Amino acid sequence: MERRHTTTTLVGKTAIGGVNPIRVQSMTTTNTNDTTACVEQALRIIEAGGELVRLTTQGVREAENMKNISEALKARGVYTPLVADVHFNAKVADVAALYCEKVRVNPGNYVDPARTFKALEYTDEEYSSELKKIESRFVPFLNICKEHNTAVRIGVNHGSLSDRIMSRYGDTPEGIVESCLEFLRICKREEFKNVVISIKASNTVVMVQSVRLLVSAMNKEDMHYPLHLGVTEAGEGEDGRIKSAVGIGTLLTEGIGDTIRVSLSEEPEEEIPVAKKLVEYIGECAKIREESVITNDTLTLSFKEENTEDLQLKAAMAAGGLLIDRKAHNLVIYNNGIPQPLLADAILQAARIRFTKPEFISCPGCGRTLYDLKSTISKIKAAIFSEAEHDERFKTLKIGIMGCIVNGPGEMADADFGYVGAGPGRVSLYRQKECIEKNIPTDHAVEKLINLIKNSLK
Repeated sequence: MERRHTTTTLVGKTAIGGVNPIRVQSMTTTNTNDTTACVEQALRIIEAGGELVRLTTQGVREAENMKNISEALKARGVYTPLVADVHFNAKVADVAALYCEKVRVNPGNYVDPARTFKALEYTDEEYSSELKKIESRFVPFLNICKEHNTAVRIGVNHGSLSDRIMSRYGDTPEGIVESCLEFLRICKREEFKNVVISIKASNTVVMVQSVRLLVSAMNKEDMHYPLHLGVTEAGEGEDGRIKSAVGIGTLLTEGIGDTIRVSLSEEPEEEIPVAKKLVEYIGECAKIREESVITNDTLTLSFKEENTEDLQLKAAMAAGGLLIDRKAHNLVIYNNGIPQPLLADAILQAARIRFTKPEFISCPGCGRTLYDLKSTISKIKAAIFSEAEHDERFKTLKIGIMGCIVNGPGEMADADFGYVGAGPGRVSLYRQKECIEKNIPTDHAVEKLINLIKNSLK
């Protein structure tokens, strides 16, 4: 299996793409203004094998504190690159570029206004004018990055496409790719080369199709930037690992991907061993896929694994591409000769073929998270599974659990109901993209979510 040819991007002293190893990374969940907490969590990520550490910078104050975090790590002899994560405020990206090795900007909210999810009409002239606004704001940022040797990640999220892109391309992989290309074309024109790209979605099929389409589009425009891979809001535990392996693993076994992050609703350092396994298993899983048997629309795979997580990751990684491409619609897995029907069902669900249990699209959390994410996920899961025991309609619900509004309403296009952080200790509830109730105290929000679902199912 040959890896896709890319240029090399330097993030500090860490080289991404080209002939360099596939890098693994994670993101802190601490308040970026809390230097000590961020340093301690970053160290745990690095000690686990993380090669880049991303932190949210929702404002100028957080971006400026990246300097203190960086200096504190270097005082301990740690020079792992730090990445600032910027949404909604382009000025923050300018500041972060002074202190971080890389800055992530989201095309969906870098210049475009906040999403309304309303259909807007643009003439060609008006659309072109909007693109000029992006260029006038983005080029000065690139100049700052050139001056300070700062790399840039152009990170498109399916859940935060702008109304402008949606109005012209719809909610499609083509729209996701165009959102990215608008910024890449500026980089190419300005001869800015230290770029990494990511296209992420909570839906594995959308994620894989969009990345493949981006690679094809970049080849046509003679662009060969390295790619960062991830499935957003993958969840936790077995389901989070399987969903990540289906999406990320499919692309890795096709030779696509230069750096990855497995987004789990767990402690950030717990993402790293999973990511490292996905990289380790590329060759083995590509070979398993090539030797797999499909008969009567059923894919059959056999393994000899003693470790449960290894089995989950390898099976999901080997089956993922075939299921996403609908080469088969049924899956049978054997491990040491014993059938694994629950694992097969989980992989089919991760590949969006067949839903047999409730799905929880939960973000991994970051410094923007506005409530206790882990305990909330546990409460919501317990409540949904309890209802499912006596109401079949709860068994195939998709529930979005989002720490903040960055991707919340958008990613919940793939969810039936959503629970989104709205402010400290406050939550808003959604039915698909529609906000039904705002600013509910978290003490009552789970109960209100269940009531919303029950009333909607009547």
